[in-house]
Amino acid sequence: FKKGFAFPDWAYKPESSPGSRQIQLWHFILELLQKEEYQGVIAWQGDYGEFVIKDPDEVARLWGIRKCKPHMNYDKLSRALRYYYNKRILHKTKGKRFTYKFNFSKVVLVNYPILDMANWIKANLIIGHKCQHDRI
Repeated sequence: FKKGFAFPDWAYKPESSPGSRQIQLWHFILELLQKEEYQGVIAWQGDYGEFVIKDPDEVARLWGIRKCKPHMNYDKLSRALRYYYNKRILHKTKGKRFTYKFNFSKVVLVNYPILDMANWIKANLIIGHKCQHDRI
């Protein structure tokens, strides 16, 4: 990943089998971000946790396929992304079109509330490490 950040395995594990309709959008976005074949569509950039949607229509199309919603478009997808603002899972990066940033500390706390954040950060911010997973 850009700048050599490694993300924890739990961030990439779907809560259900591939193709399942149970996956959350933020989780799906992480799946796309980890696969090199989608770098022309969505990619990490800038600060830790920041990503840009390079092809909003294609991300929406892929999300629609995953959720069995053939009429999915970026308008609907962005509305779903806004749901995460209040939960502080991610937010829109001001002044940058189609750019968002994950709040990984919140994502960790939402999914693993008893996790010691200091130890998690030490264990997972390993420079030069690249996670390899096959999803989607």
